[in-house]
Amino acid sequence: MKPPGTRTARALVAAFLGSPEWSAPALVEQGRLVLDPAPDWLPAVAAAAVAAHREPPRDAPRELAGFLLGVREELLDARPRLDDDGEPLPRPAEPRVRAWLPTATRMGRTRWPVHPLHDLADVAELLGTDLDHLSWYADPQGRQRTEPAGHLQLYRRRWLPRPGRVPRLLEVPTPRLRAVQRVLLDRVLAPIPPHPAAHGFVAGRSALTGARQHLGAEELLTLDLAAFFATVRAGRVWATLRSAGYPEPVASLLTGLCTTSATRDDLATMPPGGSEGARAHVRAALATPHLPQGAPTSPQLANLAAHRLDRRLAGLAAAAGAAYTRYADDLTFSGRRGTAALRHRVAVVVADEGFALQPAKTRVRGRGARQSVTGVVVNERPSLPRAELDALRARLTNAVRRGPSAADLAAVDGDRQALRRELAGRVAWVTQVHPVRGQRLAALLAAVDFAEPDTDL
Repeated sequence: MKPPGTRTARALVAAFLGSPEWSAPALVEQGRLVLDPAPDWLPAVAAAAVAAHREPPRDAPRELAGFLLGVREELLDARPRLDDDGEPLPRPAEPRVRAWLPTATRMGRTRWPVHPLHDLADVAELLGTDLDHLSWYADPQGRQRTEPAGHLQLYRRRWLPRPGRVPRLLEVPTPRLRAVQRVLLDRVLAPIPPHPAAHGFVAGRSALTGARQHLGAEELLTLDLAAFFATVRAGRVWATLRSAGYPEPVASLLTGLCTTSATRDDLATMPPGGSEGARAHVRAALATPHLPQGAPTSPQLANLAAHRLDRRLAGLAAAAGAAYTRYADDLTFSGRRGTAALRHRVAVVVADEGFALQPAKTRVRGRGARQSVTGVVVNERPSLPRAELDALRARLTNAVRRGPSAADLAAVDGDRQALRRELAGRVAWVTQVHPVRGQRLAALLAAVDFAEPDTDL
């Protein structure tokens, strides 16, 4: 239940933010336009608003409403509670809201060249969609959570089983919502830089650039975050957008467009895998509005939401003379012997930032063991495991001799174009780390005829 006076405070916010002049007398006049009768506490509330805000806080109407409500309650609480006869005095009646003025919101200060969105109309214009459709996509009431699978669902969901581990829920937006999210990624999110320690999903950085930060270390510590995307809740996304200067209503709408909650049916059909505690953690995260794994906006938002985590862990590493990088949910520390002792303090910081570790995936490797960061061996120079290179060369050679199906490991279920893309991605990855070997593998891939029928020869 909302506290008494909430409706009055909202009406005053709209009136105050629409004032042509930010002064106590002007705000009092604005208040008289919307409240009948004008309460005797109005001048004091107007004066407090001007004293607390040098400029109209047009990016934070909700925050201003809370402030006005608090000041009003303090004024009312300071009044005598009993009359001269010792009888309780009645609480003053709430004034009637005689008119609702439109709330004038504006961008706050921002450090980045993000696309300006002063109000919801600007969002609709940017996305080329009316506000009714945007509200449907944002789902502020959470109706999608109880909506059965079908054409009204905004996400297509399927579980990805992982032997011995908690399954992963893939949540892919419908084409129209995906198009909306791509615009938001390009115009709203891309201009905001992640922390320098983040190497995943960042232009100019990669698994290889992150791995290079740990070459030749005496000791390597690697840890994994559990359910990384799902753990980034809507509140953290909203705070990220507010830090970019977007007004509260705009940040709320954008947050809804980029987050979702798994349906009850999806949670009920979770495949087996992982400990009960880990499964419960994932279910709880998925049941609340979170970043969907499958939306184009999620990787960038996850990086931005983890900015403070990265800053704290980078500071922790620097104090110990170690290096720190993060690639999506993979955390890596390297340095002199004893770096592994950081893991206890890392766990505290991770938990304090609202994330969780997968204890079973924490690894410590000395110089005498193979040190691997995001699949790259970093003992001396960046390299890939020989077994991985040999396996890829064998797949491509078989595909050249016998046809594409000889290279299909059932991961793409016979889809030749999907197989081509998968092999091309693997060859491109090898080329990044081993340019000469990558060129040889690329030549093999080019020799595969994906149009011809397979042969048994």
